[in-house]
Amino acid sequence: MNRSIWAWVRVLGGVGILAVLLWRLGTGAFVDGLRVIDGPALVAAFAIGVATTVFSAWRWCLVARGLGMTLSLRGAIADYYKALFINAALPGGVLGDVDRAVQHGREEGDVGKSVRAVVLERTAGQVVLVSVGVTVLLTVPSPVLSHLEAHARGIAVAAATTAGLAALLFFAFSRLRGGASRWARAARTGAAEVRSGLLARRSWPGIVLASTVVLAGHLATFVVAARAAGSDASLLRLAPLMLLALLAMTLPVNVGGWGPREGVTAWAFGAAGLSATQGLTIAVVYGLFAFVAALPGLVVIIARALAGARARSATRAATRAVAAAPAVEAITYARPVAIPAQMIVLPVRELVGSGA
Repeated sequence: MNRSIWAWVRVLGGVGILAVLLWRLGTGAFVDGLRVIDGPALVAAFAIGVATTVFSAWRWCLVARGLGMTLSLRGAIADYYKALFINAALPGGVLGDVDRAVQHGREEGDVGKSVRAVVLERTAGQVVLVSVGVTVLLTVPSPVLSHLEAHARGIAVAAATTAGLAALLFFAFSRLRGGASRWARAARTGAAEVRSGLLARRSWPGIVLASTVVLAGHLATFVVAARAAGSDASLLRLAPLMLLALLAMTLPVNVGGWGPREGVTAWAFGAAGLSATQGLTIAVVYGLFAFVAALPGLVVIIARALAGARARSATRAATRAVAAAPAVEAITYARPVAIPAQMIVLPVRELVGSGA
């Protein structure tokens, strides 16, 4: 029950944000997002999407192999495209990741470990995004930096409180690992999988590289969207605004990725002295680019559905052929009859006595 309520809260939250944007800014920004897209921009966004998907799939392979699972890069790319399309087409934005985790787990015979591998893979990307985003937002002039400077004391208190809570959680986690309860075993398992899946020497350089390339690809897609929407702002001015929008996309309140991204981008562009309407248009264009980049996932879904249908058809045909084959009658062999030795000896004697 709680899960269904939370799912509805996530969807309604995204719908509410979009409704407020429509009420305050009108439908013009959404219509402009469809109108300004041209062929070259679409091709560029699609090519960037290919690169980010390949590196995301490679990161997944590194994490899964670190946990002792087998996952080919080719299969990971197909599954990642499928997940991206499901995330973009369905509310929630995480159903595709759940699907690839469960499917891979069924193939490997360990759904739980597969789910944890996907969680670790996504977490690695979020850690790089948050690290780069916080660094840029704290150093590059932007509306966020202005707000931080204006409320420095309150932010310092919040940061100290957060650090204290983090230290408390770390201490509690350390104490928990030493127990014998189910939670203690789960904590030890989680810590071991973080070490082997993310922090192992053979894995973490590739994971960091892949996450950095993926983040750079998302920022490049935002730049293409901004230029398509007519923005001529410098990259230095756009960088903190785009990172803020990417951070907003991590919020679990959206409809297929739509909602927080559009709201934060409109606010950030308006607060930066640019047009809020243009910021919303850029976010809409980015969302459309992301959807087009995920379309190969639809091809994967259709191809696998057709392959499954062909396999089931072949199985049914083989079953019908076996049922229609004529029954082969069993051959019954006569049992050998034992003849007493006496019956054989007597005729021989008669033949000898007759001179034959």
